[in-house]
Amino acid sequence: MVSTPSIEVVPKTAEQSLSTNTLIQQNQSCSPIDDKRSTIHLFDRTPQQKHLFINRELLSPSYIPEVLPHREKEINELAQILFPALDIQAPSNILLYGKPGTGKTATMKFVGAELQAHGKAQGKRIYVLHINCELCNSLYRILQHLGQQLINNSQDIIPLNGLSIDTLFTKITTRIDTCKQIIILVLDEADKICDDALYTLTRINEQFRQARVSLVCISNYLKFVELQDARIRSSLGEENIIFNSYDAEQLRDILTSRSEQALQPNILSDSVIPLCSALAAQEHGDARRALDLLRVSVELAERSHDHLVSAKYVRLAQNKIEKDRIAEVVRNLPTQERLVLHAINRLQQYYIRKKKAGAIITGEIYSHYRELAKAAHYTPLTQRRVADFLFVFDALGIITARVISKGRYGRTTEIAVSSTELAGILQDDELFEEIEQVKMKNQMKLL
Repeated sequence: MVSTPSIEVVPKTAEQSLSTNTLIQQNQSCSPIDDKRSTIHLFDRTPQQKHLFINRELLSPSYIPEVLPHREKEINELAQILFPALDIQAPSNILLYGKPGTGKTATMKFVGAELQAHGKAQGKRIYVLHINCELCNSLYRILQHLGQQLINNSQDIIPLNGLSIDTLFTKITTRIDTCKQIIILVLDEADKICDDALYTLTRINEQFRQARVSLVCISNYLKFVELQDARIRSSLGEENIIFNSYDAEQLRDILTSRSEQALQPNILSDSVIPLCSALAAQEHGDARRALDLLRVSVELAERSHDHLVSAKYVRLAQNKIEKDRIAEVVRNLPTQERLVLHAINRLQQYYIRKKKAGAIITGEIYSHYRELAKAAHYTPLTQRRVADFLFVFDALGIITARVISKGRYGRTTEIAVSSTELAGILQDDELFEEIEQVKMKNQMKLL
């Protein structure tokens, strides 16, 4: 029989009599790992390990290189539109369209940096300010972010909340109009902005006597302007530049240029760059996708202590990126868009269980989305707005949307889920528990 260890209760007087040295010794004896054991050399590099990167940052999609291959036409067109800023005259508002990874943001940052540098050299006050509307999609957040980039001292810091919109708007416009200057306000992911915010920004120059603000809206969604109010369309779409997708050969040039600077020589097998380019070209010609494939392939080879990156690592990288990318996209979608995705996913699972042939159509999606929205205590959006979401999901590569004609019965859109990871990702969504109990109807009403 194992005896239970006794616990000795120390009287208070004895506690008080413990010396400082005794306490230190007790604390040291209670340390879970001593200094010798804690030195495990986790980050010591073994002889078999080799640096495959010279500078991995050069393969990051956020890196802006000194040369942007195959975007010379767009660069020159954008520069010509923005040229009046050097004379402190407001350029036209610009819309940059294109699918993800076609170089819209990189081109704008490249041209913006050149414009700002030329203005500084000539003593002109020209500022190119970027705002990611995925994070700042309300008028308050945009104005607050704009004001923060223009502050001169810490006393002018604008709080994240606490001011009325009118007070904040007056504060920002007053600050901007203190001198003659041009601000190019770049709204990346502009389709995320609410209509009221966009309308206010298109009218902001009415508040100025000296300064001027021009807008550059960047969007992956080709119907972005069509969805806007007529008052916004009239002033927003003054100049349009469309960025076409890269083909496999262009992507190969981009990867070759970056890899020569980012990677050690002779570490890529001959098939790696062509395979990365071909895979990315299949997915809307996405340069970010191609760069991610190459970077992750090299990282996986480096972790495996392999000195040569082969096609095997590209395939492994493809699987890893697909799961990570879809998870990140879904996690950042607004609630209503996630509800639509839940409806699509549940319908697909229903089709699989019932062994039902055919594709999912928009009427079924909308009908089930309404049920889920009500269960989650949200007001359902219109069917047209939900149809717009479907084309956004298609552009993001989450689903495949195909418009088909039904003759005299009109047209509909057939939907198929592109990602095999979607079901597992949605199970971790905070909405999942709220809508899990919603039953599928035996007969879906086709609208």
